[in-house]
Amino acid sequence: MFGKSRPTVNIPKGKGAAAVKIVIVVILLLVLISGSYYSIQEEEQAVVCTFGSPKAVATPGLHFKIPFIQSVTKVNTTIQGFPIGYRQNDEGESVDSGEDTMMITSDYNFINVDFYVEYRVTDPVKALYASQNPTLVLKNIAQNCIRTTIGSYSVDSVLTTGKNEIQSNIKQMILDKLDAYDIGIQLVNITIQDAEPPTAEVQNAFKEVETAKQGKETALNNANKYRNEQIPNAEAESDKILQDAEAKKQERINEANGQAARFNSMYQEYAKYPEVTRKRMFYEAIEDVLPDVKVVIEGEGGKTTTMLPLDSFVTDQTSSVQDAEETAGIGTTTDEERVD
Repeated sequence: MFGKSRPTVNIPKGKGAAAVKIVIVVILLLVLISGSYYSIQEEEQAVVCTFGSPKAVATPGLHFKIPFIQSVTKVNTTIQGFPIGYRQNDEGESVDSGEDTMMITSDYNFINVDFYVEYRVTDPVKALYASQNPTLVLKNIAQNCIRTTIGSYSVDSVLTTGKNEIQSNIKQMILDKLDAYDIGIQLVNITIQDAEPPTAEVQNAFKEVETAKQGKETALNNANKYRNEQIPNAEAESDKILQDAEAKKQERINEANGQAARFNSMYQEYAKYPEVTRKRMFYEAIEDVLPDVKVVIEGEGGKTTTMLPLDSFVTDQTSSVQDAEETAGIGTTTDEERVD
């Protein structure tokens, strides 16, 4: 049997060997030079590991390291995010991720809720070495907090008015758990992207409820607008009524004061000549009540004097009136009829 022939290596000698050595040295120098520095961008931090001891480098720019001894791992420190319950396809549209996003509310209704989680790395050393996949840890924590929180709210709150409160409670719960795990990442925000019932019939019913609530809000706004328009008019009308009443009140007071002054003046005259004033007031009252009545006084010798109307009474001489009052009786007549 013949053994297999071994390949022979021809080692160049002389000038050829020197050239090969030079090439090898150049390659080694390039490798050493390329592995002796690294650069950090503004949105990055680096973790330099020396014999298994990591150290964070946060200053942007060019840095040097020991080749083959120190290793560098760069970590993105900008705000990043991931969805829960959906994913983005190649066209940028949101599609179902296939995850089990159906949850149960406190009133035993099923609902599908999608979230978007934003986070950033705060400690690159812990982000690399405290856990194998900190993003996956954050996702699992978020899913647990989401289900716990959704289970304490009614379906109406999740679909309509309670979204902000739910987001706030979930965020605080995740922050507390991240502090306990201490994996080098921090939650920035978590938002509800969509919430809908699992069936089309229930979804349409909730849309109708939402439409009714919006109609209610519109009606309330219109009512408040009408109230705000009518209140100034009512206040203006009220002020006008009060002013008219005040004017009427003042008019009545002035009229009453005038009548009181007139009465006081008449009383003063009555006090001077009570009998004459009393009879004159009697005649004036009779003339006002019965304007067609005439009063004629019959005196001695068949002489008569007209007492009413007062116009004829005023034209008579004062002396004849006084004589008639002392000697004659007083009567009334209507339509020129004499009363003895």
